[in-house]
Amino acid sequence: MTELLITGPPAVDAHSGLPRRQLAAATIGGIVESFDWSVYVVFAAFFTADLFGSDSLGATIVAYGGFAVGFLARPIGSLLFGRVSDSRGRRFNLLLCMSIISAASIAIALLPSAATIGVWSAVALVALRIVQGLAYGGEGPTIAAYVAETAPPRHRFLFSAISYGGIMFGSMLVFLTVAVLNATIGAEALREGGWRWGFVAGGLLGVLALWIRAYAPESAEFEGARSEGRTGRPSLAVVFREHRQAALTIFLLTLGGTVTYYFALVYLPKYAALAGVAETASATSFMTVVLIVVLVAMLVVGVLADRFGVLTIMRITFAFNAIGVLPVTFAMVHGVIAFEIAALVLGLGAAGFAALGSVLCALLMPTGVRAVGAGLVSTVTVTVFGGTFPMVAEVLQAVDLSWVVPVYVFIAMLALLAGSFTVTKVALFTQTFEKEPVHVHS
Repeated sequence: MTELLITGPPAVDAHSGLPRRQLAAATIGGIVESFDWSVYVVFAAFFTADLFGSDSLGATIVAYGGFAVGFLARPIGSLLFGRVSDSRGRRFNLLLCMSIISAASIAIALLPSAATIGVWSAVALVALRIVQGLAYGGEGPTIAAYVAETAPPRHRFLFSAISYGGIMFGSMLVFLTVAVLNATIGAEALREGGWRWGFVAGGLLGVLALWIRAYAPESAEFEGARSEGRTGRPSLAVVFREHRQAALTIFLLTLGGTVTYYFALVYLPKYAALAGVAETASATSFMTVVLIVVLVAMLVVGVLADRFGVLTIMRITFAFNAIGVLPVTFAMVHGVIAFEIAALVLGLGAAGFAALGSVLCALLMPTGVRAVGAGLVSTVTVTVFGGTFPMVAEVLQAVDLSWVVPVYVFIAMLALLAGSFTVTKVALFTQTFEKEPVHVHS
């Protein structure tokens, strides 16, 4: 067994309030991100007629196009705001990105309808989604860098699991918001403008995030790197010239993790419905149970990674993924109970990368290029493979090749497993807050 050594400056008290403030500042970002992106998809059925002048199929497609365009903006945002993060600081960038995100959410809530300004309401909506996509492109990688640099080393991956558990919580919060609005004002009122309250809620969550982040200090590791002149003008040339192996590892891990996530936690209800296994509504409702189970599993995975070594736990969970995906997916056709078991198994498999992946990827790049390097590789990979997964799966289902979908996921999981082995060939660039070096077993 080999060990990758992580060393750093003198310790601070891991039980002080400081790490918890930083953890809260990171976790609230995941909640806001997941809420904002999910609320757009969920509320599209209600705002399409209001902002696009029609609820026809064509208008609905254009409305969902606004979601896709925002997704495509993320890699550009990762490059732009990643440079800000690596030069001005993690805290500065987290405050900047969240200010843009919350302002855009409030602006969407206040958009005039198509009856008032015509096509410009749709144009403004898409423009605001692009702005949010740019900001989220810088938000996610900076959260990963911030957690990697500020978490107490002996609890680093528990902190990683908690911070990215916010994404699951944000998704559940959207469904709670819809349920409350449905119960209080009804579906018809939602179509007549009540949908705006969903975006108001997103904006207010962003304001809460800003308040929390205002009390969170800068990463001590970043401050140390800045004082030593190791920050300033982060260069992609440096990333791909000096850290190609790390970039490849991040690509493999993100590819497998993204496809696993979108299949297990996003597309599975639709896959089951098209296979005639369960109604879309009931399958989607059960996914709330799956998300809760995944959230708990992420915390367990984080604790185990800190105790036994992150690479050991990642390889076990990734192997579990690869071994289980084909049999449980093909067995799913035997009924609703089989679907529910498959959903739980696949969800548990997705918990490994969801809990550990982003922070580990951040650790593979040095402080001076961490946000722009790890961020750009991961956001491009997520956009290419995550953004296209539902479309690819739909096409395969349409041409009676539904069996290829789990095979595609299986191949992606092999890439994920491969990435957990190539990670041993690169250094982990981080400092810690422990006097003793910390070992990451491999």
